[in-house]
Amino acid sequence: MGSGKVTSTSELFDFQGKHVTVAGLGVSGVPAARVLHARGAVVTVVNDGDDARAREQAAALEALGITVRLGDGASLPEGTELIVTAPGWKPDKPLFLAAEKAGVPVWGDVELAWRLRGHDGREAAPWLAVTGTNGKTTTVQMLASILTAAGLRTAAVGNIGVSLLDAVLGEEEYDVLAVELSSYQLHWAPSLRAHSAAVLNLAPDHLDWHGSMEAYARDKGRIYEGNRVACVYNVEDKATEDLVREADVEEGCRAIGFTLGAPAPSQLGVVDGILVDRAFVANRQKNAQELAEVSDVNPSAPHNIANALAAAALARAFGVPAQAVREGLRAFRPDAHRIAHVADIDSVAYVDDSKATNTHAAEASLASYESIVWIAGGLAKGATFDELVAKSAKRLRGAVLIGADRALIREALARHAPEVPVVDLDRTDTGAMLQAVTEAKRLAQPGDTVLLAPACASMDMFTNYNQRGDAFAAAVRELEA
Repeated sequence: MGSGKVTSTSELFDFQGKHVTVAGLGVSGVPAARVLHARGAVVTVVNDGDDARAREQAAALEALGITVRLGDGASLPEGTELIVTAPGWKPDKPLFLAAEKAGVPVWGDVELAWRLRGHDGREAAPWLAVTGTNGKTTTVQMLASILTAAGLRTAAVGNIGVSLLDAVLGEEEYDVLAVELSSYQLHWAPSLRAHSAAVLNLAPDHLDWHGSMEAYARDKGRIYEGNRVACVYNVEDKATEDLVREADVEEGCRAIGFTLGAPAPSQLGVVDGILVDRAFVANRQKNAQELAEVSDVNPSAPHNIANALAAAALARAFGVPAQAVREGLRAFRPDAHRIAHVADIDSVAYVDDSKATNTHAAEASLASYESIVWIAGGLAKGATFDELVAKSAKRLRGAVLIGADRALIREALARHAPEVPVVDLDRTDTGAMLQAVTEAKRLAQPGDTVLLAPACASMDMFTNYNQRGDAFAAAVRELEA
């Protein structure tokens, strides 16, 4: 099944005695520092912050003999031969500009994991990699579920929260890894060469970090470089196909599309409620393989069916049989706050999609329901809302706006959906969500969906999107009671 494991050879890097600077503490920096130190590197950690958490992490590393410089992430430590950075550190930071001037390479934690795979005498598990503006985590979890159903030893790792370093260096051995990669991680992973990879979609996001949409797309496209078997793209999103065309891949690697319509040869798609494969079948000009039914996908919203097709394409590229695709999709359960049904009250559905933190995700969420009272707002991160509102206006029964940048959404609604009643909540205290849900209940009619799909980040009012979704669910339960 698949093209088998590969052992890293040319990418090997001898860390013994090398002076390595780790940029940033946190979830990636601390394990990177430990791994490098254990392999004989002379490690210095630099960190912008100097708070209680950073001092606690620094003390633990210093006890191992690792040098830590808190509050000083700008200057390049003398003698540095390599920098390993946390993925969120922006490329224009003075540390990296100094490194470029000195000819010092910069890796991210993904690059470090890629270089270390197969180091301890074991075979290295191939990577099936996923990126995109939205849907990455769900797709990777679906993929892992399908691979597991096929009897393969696997894990969902990477940007999903499970360290790639732990996966490649831990005691457990894997047949294949389902890897979620962010644009930040891909920017700092020049050597990555996946078995197969998918870009799910592209929409403006993190432009403050990348500097432009072109740079953001370019970093996403790195996931295709050197692919061995399949580059999976979204037929409905031409930018993803363009990235495939631009990629330098191994001889014989194929472009595989996925679509919510009927698939052409070398594509996966949907026919009469059936997910079908016309890519990994004999005589794909004439034949198709049934993989699953739309009802096997949970939830079966259009954008989630697209996620399932992308996961299926990567699994099929690895040689997984059709039956395992069906079993894996049936077994999959989505994480919280992703179009999660909370309750039905007086024939109105209440749905939590707090994970819709940008306009692209919110558009997909709004397209899943016919008549919606929309709860939206938060930190816009430079986004504009005219296109989102114009596309979704006919579905809106009403809107309740919260958060710091709600005026931007209110103004877009006034321009493109002036007939939609809008409640503008000028409060950010802990009771704001309960009032928002109460106002949404007042606007809703039987058969409607009250949908939390904020199209914005949450940090103006909440710690993260999880806390925002929990507040919504608690408010709904209070109304229900």
